[in-house]
Amino acid sequence: MIRRRMLDGLALAGLIAWAGLWLVPLLWTVAVAFRPPDAALTAETLWYGGGLSLDNFKEAWDAVPFAQYYVNTLLIVGGILIVQLITVTLAGYAFARRPLPGREGLFLVLLTQILIPTGALLIPNYATIRALNLYDTRLAVMLPFFASAFGTFLMRQTFRQVPIDLDDAARLDGANWLQTLRHVYLPGARPALVAFALVSTIFHWNDFFWPLIVLNSDAKLPLTVGLAKFTQMGESGAQWSLITAGTLLVIAPLLVLFLIFQRQFVDSMLKSGLK
Repeated sequence: MIRRRMLDGLALAGLIAWAGLWLVPLLWTVAVAFRPPDAALTAETLWYGGGLSLDNFKEAWDAVPFAQYYVNTLLIVGGILIVQLITVTLAGYAFARRPLPGREGLFLVLLTQILIPTGALLIPNYATIRALNLYDTRLAVMLPFFASAFGTFLMRQTFRQVPIDLDDAARLDGANWLQTLRHVYLPGARPALVAFALVSTIFHWNDFFWPLIVLNSDAKLPLTVGLAKFTQMGESGAQWSLITAGTLLVIAPLLVLFLIFQRQFVDSMLKSGLK
């Protein structure tokens, strides 16, 4: 018993140390972003020795059209998410409960998408976007992600937890498959949908390379590409105060989103069977 407590204590201490190590870059970013612009970047002024200031955020916001970048990012991320929630829900239900010929084989083929690196698909996806005359459009950023193998797998695992007797009872009551999905399966799948929405939002909010390839107009750029251009504006070396302020402007919504929905995210992963 004592040995187990000691091992648990060591494990907890290790996790705390790892979390502290992970927080160091974030704390440094926050400290530099709120440092007055005219204060020298030294050990004495780094941790608010020179006071707090929002001037870096104002200057960063005025330097590039961050408002437009936010709108573009919200349109891209929201558009992808809305379509994904529909496709992964229907596909997950089909693979979990619908009697499809070759269902398990098709599901294995679908899962191979997870094994393919995203970078390996850049050239064929770019060629497809060019062939469809969608280059330099927000739809070009969204189109390759309208389906998700991970989301389909997550929803399939979630729907398989629903007792098959409820499905049979719904059919005896005269419900069609769409009514069964809506009234029997979806109410208990909300935590999984929230978890998938979080994963999808974080991934596409942070996506950089694909939007950089298919977008050219500055008015259509998302936050990640806009931030990259913002960091290249300085002519006298890296302006760390502005760069860190711009970085916080980009990642702040994600941090708030995860803090709000972290319980639903963890619960859904446990209930869906993902370890």
